[in-house]
Amino acid sequence: MASKEFAMTALHDLTPKFRNIRLLLAREKGHPEGDREEGYDVLAPLTDEGRLDAKEWKSHQALCRVRHFRAGEDDLVGRLRRKPGGQWFFDYTEGDRDDEAGFHLDDECFVTGEYVSIRRNGAMHTYQVARVERP
Repeated sequence: MASKEFAMTALHDLTPKFRNIRLLLAREKGHPEGDREEGYDVLAPLTDEGRLDAKEWKSHQALCRVRHFRAGEDDLVGRLRRKPGGQWFFDYTEGDRDDEAGFHLDDECFVTGEYVSIRRNGAMHTYQVARVERP
């Protein structure tokens, strides 16, 4: 994606439904305590129940961002996207080789303490919602 597509988002561009969501790697093999230095920051609209708001997303797609961070690696910055069948995914560059798909993200509640699963590099990883706040 061209860098101009990722111009800074001004707070006045966001609707009241937008939230900053922090996901941190939960316990898994190789990370028995999880990892607070690996996760995602997601900027997306949520319903009152804390679910991704597909209707609001559709009219504000360009504002829905994701940043994957991991200690010792460069951050990946991309967009929150949705396939025609309703599957949510993180899109970092043209093509689908680097896409990261969420597992039933349309059913998940993004509430502090809950868990979500994301397929990254061919493997499913579980992340805990560490915080959800207004931008």
